[in-house]
Amino acid sequence: MYEDKILRCKDCGNEFVFTAGEQEFYAEKGFVNEPQRCKDCRIARKNAIRANREMHTTVCADCGGEAKIPFKPMEGKDYYCSECFAKRKEAEEAAQAE
Repeated sequence: MYEDKILRCKDCGNEFVFTAGEQEFYAEKGFVNEPQRCKDCRIARKNAIRANREMHTTVCADCGGEAKIPFKPMEGKDYYCSECFAKRKEAEEAAQAE
């Protein structure tokens, strides 16, 4: 149904392949626009955004360790460190699969 397409990156100008598998994934997720950047430029852009992000420190609600979050913590709300967040997400996905 889908065929690989050659696209041009709007940042670096290089050509890149928008594979049939990627097109199928985009369709499944309901994305209507094709990617405008090659993989390397997408990664560079994402890393630049993350580097400028102000992080806030709070206490993990599960382990009591340090949790860094990209927004100001609100009083009375639970936050989790990266490890505990991943464990909770895994458990949630396993429960949904049942």
